[in-house]
Amino acid sequence: MAGTFITFEGPDGAGKTSVLTALMPELAPHLAQAVRLTREPGGAAISEQIRQVILDPQNGAMDARTEALLYAASRRQHLAEVIQPALARGEVVICDRFVDSSVAYQGAGRGIGEEAVLAMNQFATAGLTPALTLYLDVPSAVGLARIQAHRTGQYDRLDQEQLAFHERVRAAYLRLAQAHPDRIVTIDATQSMTTVVAACLAQLHRFFGSTWQA
Repeated sequence: MAGTFITFEGPDGAGKTSVLTALMPELAPHLAQAVRLTREPGGAAISEQIRQVILDPQNGAMDARTEALLYAASRRQHLAEVIQPALARGEVVICDRFVDSSVAYQGAGRGIGEEAVLAMNQFATAGLTPALTLYLDVPSAVGLARIQAHRTGQYDRLDQEQLAFHERVRAAYLRLAQAHPDRIVTIDATQSMTTVVAACLAQLHRFFGSTWQA
């Protein structure tokens, strides 16, 4: 495809959404292509409906494999409706979470198997892999403390998980980063927001190289 697919990953409390909100206005002037920011689960109307089912705290009886399949279904619709058309138009697509999240959260966090979840998502995505992934890393206890400190709404299903769950998720992310150093760049998200945003911008500058506009 003509476009470029970039993902941002991180455990709960890493600050991905806040970093992306601050980063996007700084990034766009440096790229000749249109830049599209999207998210998972969600990003398209049907995918957003699936997101509501996944995260609804009333769905506590949801089986772990059901959850993984719903994430994959949401991802497939998002890919078909939003990501692939944007890439075909030559856009830079930046996605808040993608397959790595499912491998970490459902594969490791839920304990249903990282390879099994990866295989499921390879089917859902037809093997689409990001060109670059920026992984914002934060210790699980720090991330959960941040969430508690800034909470304004109700808990969703993932927020209700204990520290051990989030530690399994982070460990899986670190394994992914070690296994794919050509794609995944780890950024210390315990630093200030300004520092993290600057680090992300520097990595994107390095990635785009000579096409980066001053």
